Amino acid sequence: MPITYDAVKRLSGQLYDWSLRRVPADTKLGLRRALETETHDGARQILRMMLGSANRAEQEERFVCSDAGVPVYHVTIGTAARLEGDIRQAISDGFDELVARIDPPLLKHVTNPLTNERGYKGKDMPLVSWDVAGGADWVEMLCQPKALGSGRWAALETFSFPSLGQIEDYVMKVVMQAGSQHCPPVIIGVGIGGSFDVAARIATKATMRPVGSVNAEPMLAAMEERLLRAVNATGFGPMGTGGDTTALAVHVDYAAGHGYTPVAVCFNCWINRRTRARLHPDGSVERME
Repeated sequence: MPITYDAVKRLSGQLYDWSLRRVPADTKLGLRRALETETHDGARQILRMMLGSANRAEQEERFVCSDAGVPVYHVTIGTAARLEGDIRQAISDGFDELVARIDPPLLKHVTNPLTNERGYKGKDMPLVSWDVAGGADWVEMLCQPKALGSGRWAALETFSFPSLGQIEDYVMKVVMQAGSQHCPPVIIGVGIGGSFDVAARIATKATMRPVGSVNAEPMLAAMEERLLRAVNATGFGPMGTGGDTTALAVHVDYAAGHGYTPVAVCFNCWINRRTRARLHPDGSVERME
């Protein structure tokens, strides 16, 4: 059976809705672990408030944050999947339907960068990136809404044959520039190599890794550990009130490239919004997070 326009439209709206009302389980676990190790009383109070807000939003079907950001989707299509209808249009139409029905209503965060006019519609909105999975017969959709905390402070710079030390220095430079304006404790994604656009995509995908997971590449696992210690030593702390917990995780990945090496750094705020599900040919929806 084909994966239909209607199925994609329905799921795209559901994913965005779900993402606004819950903090992912791995992120809540990261917050609880941070609470156990945090030494600053004020920071511990903020972490308890965050966990309380996350639990209450989930129980009462409320938004965790009033800033819903804008819809961003990462879609992976199996090479054995059969598609029926305009899948790209289905995602856009799913967002339109969500705007019409969601309670509480969404604020107008879709912004024209040339005029700063705000609304719900806009060029290339929702923002969608695409990938393929060899041999799979499903379509996987991940929704990761982007707002100020998870978008404003991202940065990229291109180096020529940098050392690991230079790369880590740059990551810390971006961290210091962001300060606490991205609503910490954050998840930090770092993409190294490839090309300009590939490095940014790698950094974004790195933020999707479960909090608490260990990088399979030993060199990157050691880099992540060093960077996490350094970030948390800045003392910005939860919501900038001071403390040991400025980041819950630093996730790094890379791609081979030319002698020039772009390094991209991006952040997800403490809510770490993301929902993921697969559409199967029999019409079933498998929620993955």
